Amino acid sequence: MCNTCPSSPIEQQEVETREDEEQNIKLTEILELLVAAGYFRARIKGLSPFDKVVGGMTWCITTCNFDIDVDLLFQENSTIGQKIALTEKIVSVLPKMKCPHRLEPHQIQGLDFIHIFPVVQWLVKRAIETREEMGDYIRSYSISQFQKTHRLPEDDEFMQRKEKAIKTVTDIFEVYKPQRKYKRQKGAEELLDEESRVHATLLEYGRRYGFSRQAGKTEQAEDKKIALPPGLGTAGKSEPCDEDDLQAAEELRIKTLMTGMAAMATEEGKLTASTVGQIVGLQSDEIKQIVSEYAEKQSELSAEERPERLGAAQQHRRKVASLNKQILQKTKLLEELQAKCADLQAKCTEAKKTLTEVKSYGEKLDKELAALETIESQADSSVLQSLRALVAMNENLKSQEQEFKAHCREEMERLQQNIENLKAEAAENGEEQEPNRIIERQYKTEKDKLQKIRLLLARRNREIAILQRKIDEVPSRAELTQYQKRFIELYSQVSATHKETKQFFTLYNTLDDKKVYLEKEVNLLNSIYDNFHQAMASSGSREQFLRQMEQIVEGIKQNRMKMEKKKQENKMRRDQLNDEYLELLEKQRLYFKTVKEFKEMEMQASQTVSLLSDPSVKVRGKKLE
Repeated sequence: MCNTCPSSPIEQQEVETREDEEQNIKLTEILELLVAAGYFRARIKGLSPFDKVVGGMTWCITTCNFDIDVDLLFQENSTIGQKIALTEKIVSVLPKMKCPHRLEPHQIQGLDFIHIFPVVQWLVKRAIETREEMGDYIRSYSISQFQKTHRLPEDDEFMQRKEKAIKTVTDIFEVYKPQRKYKRQKGAEELLDEESRVHATLLEYGRRYGFSRQAGKTEQAEDKKIALPPGLGTAGKSEPCDEDDLQAAEELRIKTLMTGMAAMATEEGKLTASTVGQIVGLQSDEIKQIVSEYAEKQSELSAEERPERLGAAQQHRRKVASLNKQILQKTKLLEELQAKCADLQAKCTEAKKTLTEVKSYGEKLDKELAALETIESQADSSVLQSLRALVAMNENLKSQEQEFKAHCREEMERLQQNIENLKAEAAENGEEQEPNRIIERQYKTEKDKLQKIRLLLARRNREIAILQRKIDEVPSRAELTQYQKRFIELYSQVSATHKETKQFFTLYNTLDDKKVYLEKEVNLLNSIYDNFHQAMASSGSREQFLRQMEQIVEGIKQNRMKMEKKKQENKMRRDQLNDEYLELLEKQRLYFKTVKEFKEMEMQASQTVSLLSDPSVKVRGKKLE
């Protein structure tokens, strides 16, 4: 059986389409937009304009993250049914994307590029915006995914240095953290003044707030610069404190503070030999010397204790208290100055940073200016002059616009002020209220008239819109030709499917008949085989078997003759139908030829009528007469 489908009885005829220049211009603009947006399949010359435009629209929609169930990569040159489904899907997606332009499926199928162009332009703009928005997100996402599984050599080196630095800092903190070496006993007497409590706390952590010789000299030099009160000044001049005496008094004070303390032990609270060695620094000879000196000074002080001596000690304590107050004030001032210095340093770093940014921006501007100067030198001077004139005109217009706005604001303020003044005068003068009421009454009546006119206008606009919709519902000639073309294609497709179905039915019937005849043949052969041995047993049965075989052969010949006769009849019928088909084709060709000649004659008649209607032609005819 032949599986190829014969040609349809109705040949497909191409409908005349109006190819004007504007449609071609819009098609080229649409293809340029799609190529500029990144849809390079629009450059393929083998594709039809429908596949290029619809493929570009689908690509833009999918780029904007809107789903449309099509795959144009393998569906070029689609059938009419596929094109209709495709255009309906595209048109249904556009309102979801909030497209401001309306588009109908028949406009896409009919390649109405004038109405397709604004939609493609909007889709390309939306696709470019979506790609710009998604670009930064995809870049940051790729960087984060890369950093999850991979590292750069600089990152590994930084992590190694970071671990080492953290470990070093923690070790240094552990080594140099303050350690308490002494602790005040519970039975020790309470310290009254703040200075003694500070000294005791420092001694608990192994820091001696002692009186060194160099410190004593510096303190004496500073004491000379400080102005003392008159009573203390005379006492100090009469009997100045000796350096050794002050040092001995300080050592005595430290010793009295240390008597109320006990060394910190690990478990039993006892002072071990190692702790003592750490405290005194293994300087036992110096300790003995200091103890002996302290005993001598103690004896001298107890022997020579007089009121003048007591006055000098009191003066010394006052001087120390005032110096401590000054030290506190100076430390506070130093902290404030350090904070100010830190703020100024931060501002200085910010200013340097902004300076570097400004410098880099200035260099960038210089480069851009140099590039613009090179472009300007290469460009046409007349065009540059016209551009400069236009820029100057634009700036002038902007300044005029600003001045006009300012003038309008001033004028509005002046008029509002005049209105307020008039209202105030009208309120003061009660005689003018009656004209105002008349004016208000007239204003209300005019306002009501305006409202009624607006309502009538709205009703008339609604009627116009209804009529416009009714007019739009009537299809135009181009749409009717498109529908005719689509119906012809659908009819050809349906006829081809019907033809194929009929062939399948014929094939099935033929095979079924063949099966019946084969089953009969098999049954006949089986009966012959079963009766063959019995028939060969005797001569009578053999002759009877032969007669039966002859009858079977005669019946088969008769059936064959019937089938051949039926075949001849079908062949004659086929030839008759083919002749009728050829006659119909000849009539169809004659019909098309007649229509073409009629159109040509109609065009000639219209030209003749136009020539006859021309007055110049009439004048010439009269002259000829």
